[in-house]
Amino acid sequence: MTTLELPSPRLEEWRWADMAALRAAADAEPRDVGIKPADLFLDIEGPRLLFVDGVFEPAHSRPGPVKVARFAPETAHPLGGMAEGEGWVLSLDPQAALTGIQIVHLGSGGESHVPARIALAEDAVATMVETYAGSGWANRLTQIALARGARLMRSVRLLQADGFVSLRDEAEIGEAASLVSIFLGAGGMGSRIDGALTLTGKGAFAEMGGALLTSGTQKQEAAVAVRHEAIEGTSRQVWRAVAANRSTVSLAARVEVARDAQQTDGEQSLRGLLLERAATVNLKPELEIFADDVKCAHGATVGELDQRALFYLQSRGIPAPRAKALLTRAFVADAMSRIGEEAVRDAFVADADKWLEAAL
Repeated sequence: MTTLELPSPRLEEWRWADMAALRAAADAEPRDVGIKPADLFLDIEGPRLLFVDGVFEPAHSRPGPVKVARFAPETAHPLGGMAEGEGWVLSLDPQAALTGIQIVHLGSGGESHVPARIALAEDAVATMVETYAGSGWANRLTQIALARGARLMRSVRLLQADGFVSLRDEAEIGEAASLVSIFLGAGGMGSRIDGALTLTGKGAFAEMGGALLTSGTQKQEAAVAVRHEAIEGTSRQVWRAVAANRSTVSLAARVEVARDAQQTDGEQSLRGLLLERAATVNLKPELEIFADDVKCAHGATVGELDQRALFYLQSRGIPAPRAKALLTRAFVADAMSRIGEEAVRDAFVADADKWLEAAL
């Protein structure tokens, strides 16, 4: 028997984290979740990898250039450091392109840990979709290195019915390289999305954001830090939170601008929507700037649905639940609009609509 050592909520960076839900998910007994793996893959061409309870499942996979390997990444992150063992690696040569990569994680209970490593050489391009479904504690660490001019688009769906998903992303983004990561939390699980993005090259671009949707007593959280170390870098953090019933969404977004990172353009947009007065949205934007030629801004707002807009829609014959769903969908739409592939974007919208039908 080993004792699961988790970060303490007494620490400022973990004060909103739901460690009790994580521990309960880790201790859950395996069960049949009644999900067919084939139903979790989108109808797009590209490599496919399925991990069941953290173990690679070749019967439903066609990895192609994506390699499955055992390794132990180096990280100081307390949860990310647990993600060692069998994982996956994507390495692309200069000017190579690989789109439509799908990584599916299906859990049946208990804990699972999977590391991942992505390395794109100069001017390489990749797009991928990651999906989490089932139950249990899914703990993942993804380390990303983008060389000059490389571009990576990641779309991540958190659809577990219960349990907990903890994700740690660590990225170094080189000169004129671009990383866009969009997340949708539309399941019943608890979650923590944890990011540390470093722009190391001139003209680098990073975006990390998405929409977290909660109901019941569910808690979801995102904590992202973007560090600019080179000139002319651009970063965007666009997050939308929707909380129903007595649930909680917490968003912490930080931008650090080093002394030499002149002409940085950093923007944070954190917005929360309360569907009931008993729900909670916590927002914490932060800027730490040591350069003097920058354009950085942040905005954080929490509110309720516009009653005048609701009245207008209902006066046109739209039932109240449908009117609420339309306004809520419009609220989260800009967080998912950056997904470049139409089929993927449509799937995310469908996931959000399914959540809205159940919550409203």
